[in-house]
Amino acid sequence: MTGPESTPATAREVATHSLRLRRIGIDTYQEPVIYMRSDCHVCRSEGFEAQARVNVSNDKRTITATLNVITGDLLAPNEAGLSEAAWRLLDAAPGEKVMVSHPAPLESLGHVRAKVYGQRLEEAGMRAIVRDIVAGRYSDVHLASFITACATAPLNHRETIALTRAMIDVGDRLTWGKDVVVDKHCVGGLPGNRTTLLVVPIVAACGLTIPKTSSRSITSPAGTADTMETLAPVELDLQAMRRVVEREGGCIVWGGALGLSPADDILIRVERPLDIDSEGQLIASVLSKKAAAGSTHVLIDVPVGPTAKVRSHEAAHAMSRNLTEVGRAIGLHVEVVLTDGSQPVGRGIGPAMEARDVLAVLQGEPGAPLDLRERALLLASRILEFAGHVPAGQGHAWAQRALDGGQAWDKFQAIAEGQGGLREPTRAPHTHPVMAPRSGRITGIDNRRLARVAKFAGAPLDPAAGVELRAACGDDVDKDQPLFVIHAQSRGELQYALDYVRMQPDILCVQASP
Repeated sequence: MTGPESTPATAREVATHSLRLRRIGIDTYQEPVIYMRSDCHVCRSEGFEAQARVNVSNDKRTITATLNVITGDLLAPNEAGLSEAAWRLLDAAPGEKVMVSHPAPLESLGHVRAKVYGQRLEEAGMRAIVRDIVAGRYSDVHLASFITACATAPLNHRETIALTRAMIDVGDRLTWGKDVVVDKHCVGGLPGNRTTLLVVPIVAACGLTIPKTSSRSITSPAGTADTMETLAPVELDLQAMRRVVEREGGCIVWGGALGLSPADDILIRVERPLDIDSEGQLIASVLSKKAAAGSTHVLIDVPVGPTAKVRSHEAAHAMSRNLTEVGRAIGLHVEVVLTDGSQPVGRGIGPAMEARDVLAVLQGEPGAPLDLRERALLLASRILEFAGHVPAGQGHAWAQRALDGGQAWDKFQAIAEGQGGLREPTRAPHTHPVMAPRSGRITGIDNRRLARVAKFAGAPLDPAAGVELRAACGDDVDKDQPLFVIHAQSRGELQYALDYVRMQPDILCVQASP
């Protein structure tokens, strides 16, 4: 979230540089945009051009917005339009007058340019960049430059620590009055791996505090917050989150509504369309939010597989070292678990279908996905032991008793009710099976391409969209047996996903029987 500055304009300035506001209802996602006519007196006198960054001030706030210039009659010469994001940030009212002016020079862009050319950033430079990002001074073009520079010239250990500290310092930070507060995170890249919704109620039912702040999807068909939102509200403020955690010992909420690491939420907004999630920024993103949420002990799940985000054990061990060392530098106890990333977890890929898998495990349904259950028990047991809550070797038994005895399901229901009420995941109206091209054995699943099918079908924006797996690695299948089923909200999105599948025939590789 960008942070508007409280610097009201003077009456004289408003008189000479003012425009009357008009709400024109354009959704620019989270980027503040102002629309002005090319022949309006402010544009002409100030020499503003399209894509310029301008300050917009009313009597309450000042924001920085990107200028789009209009040559038609959508606006009168004395009017300015604001995107929905800019309207909210300015707390604008229809017809009020605003002053539009040049912003102060953005000195921190010099550090971004240095990074683009391969130079290392010192802590002061990183802090200046993050401060300006949170203040709303960076356009999406500037953000994209910073994100791309950090991916092409990867952050080293010192830079990652500097970015993590800077992201913590510009946001709020929670405290819980406890010596041990636990958390869990997965680095992603594995469709259906929705263990958080199981781990939180298991661990909380065992007596630990686990205030889980989760992200929405960045490059995947569903983030933890997207999936939880199909079951209960996730956009809680800090006070509401605290009430749930203090009463139930845990929560599963969207971190973007809390202001705990606001720079991360702004960066994610641009990382999503770029489809970039570099390791240094991933580590800073994860650990800054854990520290800001008041955690002391964090377990990180790193799936490793040929089509997962982390593809080799060498890369996984290097990431593990970086996570634990950066965690130590900011005062967190971090433990990393390497897990199987060779194929998706569970059967559903997409928010609503992943939620139904979670409910099946929590409710002990006979056909519940065994791989999802076992992975969640593994992670919960490691948290219980890592945090010193149970003796070494007893974590799995504790976690299994909480799950099989119904305490985890009871705890999940209580958390959901505390967040606003448990609800039923929706179902998509359009489905289409994808059949095996031959009889044989499933020898591999391409996680990335399968995730792309779910995204082309509409996930996560359409919560019910995605993919339902009907086969796993090692299964024997017959010709024309369903391998997976595509779910979509519209026929157009269903066809879009099917067109992609036809161009990618071996998403599930079927090796012919001898």
